[in-house]
Amino acid sequence: MSYYPPSSGPASSWSRGPVGATAEERNWAVAAHVGVFVAWLIGLAILAPLVVFLVKGNESPFVRSHAVESLNFQITALLAAIVSAVLMLVIIGFFMLLALAVAYVILVIMATVAASNGREYRYPLTLRLVS
Repeated sequence: MSYYPPSSGPASSWSRGPVGATAEERNWAVAAHVGVFVAWLIGLAILAPLVVFLVKGNESPFVRSHAVESLNFQITALLAAIVSAVLMLVIIGFFMLLALAVAYVILVIMATVAASNGREYRYPLTLRLVS
């Protein structure tokens, strides 16, 4: 069973069609994305997708792809936040941090909806460090 169906029509390159994931797989995939909001409260947003990746990553390619994608996004967002914090010395960092926060929330919600619907999702402008 392929988790990346052939694209037909005006499908987006970062949100693919249905993949036939089970309800449990979709729940774990959603946890990889939504869990970052909970983990973010204690400053460890990277922890949620990492736990999902370690617990269920070997059991389901669907869950693994979402956990890896979320983990890569969390690493990229952390690096962008560090750069923004440094650039606060020259004022532009404040605007960058605000834009990062808005984009972060929107992209995580979009990924969560895609996972809930059993679709693959790729965060745009994300470093692919974990595979």
